[in-house]
Amino acid sequence: MIGDGWAGEPSTRPGEFADQPERPRKVGIITGSRAEFGLLEPVIAACLQSPALEPLVITAGSHLVGPTLTYREVAARFEVIDRVPMQVAGRTGRSADVEALGKGVQRFGRVLEFHQPDWVVVLGDRIEAMAGATAASVGGFALAHIHGGDRAEGVADEAMRHAITKLAHLHLAASEQSGERILRMGERPEMVHVVGSPAIDGLASIDPLDDDGFEDLGSPELVVLMHPVGRTNEAEEAIMTGVLAACEGRRTLALMPNFDPGRAGIVRAIETWGGPHRLHLPRGQFVGLLKRLSDSGGALIGNSSAALIEASALQVPAADIGPRQGGRETTGNVVHAPNEAVEEIRATIQRACSLDRSAITSPYGDGQAGPRIASLLSKLDPGAPGFTRKRCVY
Repeated sequence: MIGDGWAGEPSTRPGEFADQPERPRKVGIITGSRAEFGLLEPVIAACLQSPALEPLVITAGSHLVGPTLTYREVAARFEVIDRVPMQVAGRTGRSADVEALGKGVQRFGRVLEFHQPDWVVVLGDRIEAMAGATAASVGGFALAHIHGGDRAEGVADEAMRHAITKLAHLHLAASEQSGERILRMGERPEMVHVVGSPAIDGLASIDPLDDDGFEDLGSPELVVLMHPVGRTNEAEEAIMTGVLAACEGRRTLALMPNFDPGRAGIVRAIETWGGPHRLHLPRGQFVGLLKRLSDSGGALIGNSSAALIEASALQVPAADIGPRQGGRETTGNVVHAPNEAVEEIRATIQRACSLDRSAITSPYGDGQAGPRIASLLSKLDPGAPGFTRKRCVY
């Protein structure tokens, strides 16, 4: 067992805060996208409940890009102490991401210098997390990384996630496999803790969509969520057109993609298709929809990590299309289609909908990741001599 792993008995149990500092530690929590904010919500909430911590929520990146402007959802839930604009509306592509990343590092540097957090917390592998992690590491701030050690090809996700691991001082892994992978990267064992995924926290408290809410979305049998993987807009459009064609004959709801390079092509395919679609579903509505899919024998189609994490916990069948989640730890709810041809996607959807869901289990914890993370942030002293110095242990 690694650190205070969730499968064992942590030395500080969730909700208990040992060695409280003289003042609450300021925890700068960076959120850059609607999807990642859903995972960070229980972490922020747990920090608010701790007398030893003061969360400082910073919105960045795609939260600040129209037309969705999802920073408003963050501000409606928590006080936001600063914003870091990075992307520009209407500009996507690898070079645009490079420019956004550079802008983010510079702005995060100023924000962290001004607010002086004791901890900086990032999650995952997006450019917002990379920018915040780089600024924290170079600026001398203690950095905690959630969901490090995972594997997922994405656009540049695999490289950025592991780069953030090497910048981070505290590693908050979502599964045993991810924790072991961090150790093999030479990180100190006492700084690697398997806490579970905060994506699992609070799922039980969200009700399935009621009949009116479900009907408002078209009572879908299939929900399609495809994100770009860095191809040209034309290539992404062609793949998404094929995915939607493979869903023909079933009531289908399409959700709009994230802002990674290739987004415009997927949006064009959805708009040309003309079927029911939504720009964005708040997390509570999305989880409620997943629960209705589970109850009705529907499935989640596409390449979102939600198919492998939340959907596994909710026993929702999923068809994982293409390379984006390549290498990620999977469970029995997922059927993978490496070939993005229409007929293979259609067959994969059929296999997913025919799965025996009774045997599905999740490797991502017990729904207490947020309290465990808050406990570790309160227990460990980031100001201890040498804490922020990095040395590979092998």
